[in-house]
Order: sequence, then structure tokens, then C-alpha cells
Amino acid sequence: MKKFLKSLLEKKTPGPYPSFSIFHLIKALELIAKTSQVGRGKLSEKLKIGEGATRTLIERLKDADLVSVSSKGCSITAKGEKVWTEFQSTFPQKANLNRNDLTLAECNVAVQVAKGGSRVRSGLEQRDAAIITGASGAITMVFMKEKMVIPTISEDVARDFPAVFRQIMALLKLKGNDAVVIGSADNWSQAEYGALAAAWTLIEDNDV
Repeated sequence: MKKFLKSLLEKKTPGPYPSFSIFHLIKALELIAKTSQVGRGKLSEKLKIGEGATRTLIERLKDADLVSVSSKGCSITAKGEKVWTEFQSTFPQKANLNRNDLTLAECNVAVQVAKGGSRVRSGLEQRDAAIITGASGAITMVFMKEKMVIPTISEDVARDFPAVFRQIMALLKLKGNDAVVIGSADNWSQAEYGALAAAWTLIEDNDV
């Protein structure tokens, strides 16, 4: 799934590289999958990119047979549904969080990465990936044996940051070895893209 989605950003000759990111593609697929039909203008507004970039993005999704396009807008195809289902199996849940002792800005989005805990090291790779997208940064947590840890920060989030722990556990249904990445930014779009970018580092190209 990761390798396939990345291929949609490859340069096509002739023409420039796409001006949107893999995370705009993912968000577009989510919006189309959750809406019976959505037009280019609404996608552009939701994705926070120009209509020209949105047009190219839709063309890439259409060429890959992930969406169909009509005068009423974009609809998900059977192949698109399959790809989106695979994506959700890897990133089962996403939630907006209140500002707390661990977050870095007003807007914070948490993304669950199924079985991603074993790939977390110091959390710096996830932080850097979030910053590249324009977010303020990211915090990465690992849930194991009913305990949540943050590398280099906390060996027990429930003990050290009880309010944060309660909020996350109320919003996400975590299983052993899951990772949670929280992207922070001054607006919700940047926070979400930051969280997705950080979570993206925890899966391999050959993962589902």
C-alpha cells in the first residue's frame, strides 16, 4: 500500500513533479471514501491546496482507478475502497486532542499505527517528519502490556501524564505494540498532515 501510494507522486514526462504531497493524496482518498460524491472545489478547500494541484491530484487518483469522476464530482471505486480499507487496517483511528502537557501547539491530532511500536526508536524521526510538513512537531508513544511509554521522556505515561493517558485511552482503542503519534500545529490541517507524516515513517514500503 505504501509503495503503491508513493508511485502516484512519480514524475510523469512531460510535466513537472506534483505540487501536492502523499498526505494530500491520502486525505483526498479519505474524503472521497467517506462522501458519496465530492467536487473539486470542496476537495481543494478541505486539502488546503490550489484548484490546479487538486485537478492533478484527482487525475492521478483516476488514472490509478481509485476514483471515478463525473459531472457531480469524485466517487470511490472498488479498487479505491480496497486501498482505503488497507490503509485503515494500518492506521485504524485518528482523533483530535485537547492541548495538554505533552502537546506542542493549540491543534493536535493523534494517529494510531497498528503494531508500529516495534519500529519506534527515539521518536526523533517522527518529529522531524512532522516538522517537514509544516507542523510544530510530533510526540510518539508506544502501548505495550497495558502500559504507554514515550521514548526518552516517560516509562509510564499513566503515572507521569495521567490526563494525557486518560484522554488517549478514551479516544483510541489501542492494542499491544501499537504506536500513537500526535502531530501538533497552529491549525488542524497542519496538525493532521504532521501526524500522518510521522505515522508514515513507522511502516515499510512493502507493508499492506
